[in-house]
Amino acid sequence: MAALVAGGVGGGIGYVAADRDGGTSSTTVTSSGDPEALNRSPKSVSGIAQRALPSVVTLEAQGNQGEGGTGTGFVYDKQGHILTNNHVVASAADGGTLTATFSDGKKYTAEVVGRAQGYDVAVIKLRDASDAKLNPLPLGDSDKNVAVGDATIAIGAPFGLAGTVTTGIISAKHRPVASSDGGSSNASYMSALQTDASINPGNSGGPLLNAEGAVIGVNSAIQSAGNGFGGETQQSGSIGLGFAIPINQAKGVAETLIKTGEPVYPVIGVQVDMREQGDGARISESGNGGSDPVTAGGPADKAGLQPGDLITKLDNTVIDSGPTLISTIWTHKPGDQVTITYERDGKQATAEVTLGSRKGDS
Repeated sequence: MAALVAGGVGGGIGYVAADRDGGTSSTTVTSSGDPEALNRSPKSVSGIAQRALPSVVTLEAQGNQGEGGTGTGFVYDKQGHILTNNHVVASAADGGTLTATFSDGKKYTAEVVGRAQGYDVAVIKLRDASDAKLNPLPLGDSDKNVAVGDATIAIGAPFGLAGTVTTGIISAKHRPVASSDGGSSNASYMSALQTDASINPGNSGGPLLNAEGAVIGVNSAIQSAGNGFGGETQQSGSIGLGFAIPINQAKGVAETLIKTGEPVYPVIGVQVDMREQGDGARISESGNGGSDPVTAGGPADKAGLQPGDLITKLDNTVIDSGPTLISTIWTHKPGDQVTITYERDGKQATAEVTLGSRKGDS
């Protein structure tokens, strides 16, 4: 009742004031619309978005069985290669259809050049795109020039809303993430950049930019309340926990895919228990399907690691689970030498391991 009375009194006073002024006065103020006052400099979010949006595409994938979805990609080079997530294009990889739509509305069909399911990275190439304006986005350095607290800008097509721009910060680095789009039993692993920039289904494969407009990551996964980690094609919303593949890793994978069409993974040659978490990554006591848990003659075998060993560190990175071990190994390249700290029979030891390689997804 008090609110209704107050509203009525206010309305009455307003009527009297207007009536005394002949009903011609107004209390509104019109903005000048000065771009400088709005801070639309080239370094502003608006300025960065205006430069980046023409190089970001909305991807529509359709499989032979009707499966598919919408995601995002961005221009990688002037040859028409587009960088995106594997889970965005997987349904169209075997005989399906794939289209890329630019911000100006121009649409092109595309083909998959190569996919890396384990990294959740894919490269596609536009077909008949001689008239396309191919301006590759500049790539930053996700190893040296990214710090917690840095500003971020994400561009994508959340829930099909193409050209959506959101902002946030880098919330954490080297976050071990195992994600899946729900359509496969195989997971993807990343030592991710965590951001609170709003990322939703459809942002997958889109660029995560820094304050200079350079790509520092490829948006790939979110954690939604009660659902754990998942490729963000799942119908769940952002709660401020988004994860991007660092661009240094994505670039290395993309170059390999463009050259050979298949991914190459660094390996140590062991099978680990993926269920155990908290204390480390334990090498399995027995292998899957009768195989050896430590590959004979492999990197770990040569370094003296044995079934049952508990790996607790890789170089200076603490290992608390199998997924953390895999995502950390995959930040390296085959041939790199790493120091593994492990426990056996209650005693701690270290081993120098030269990483081997595995081609293709299995």
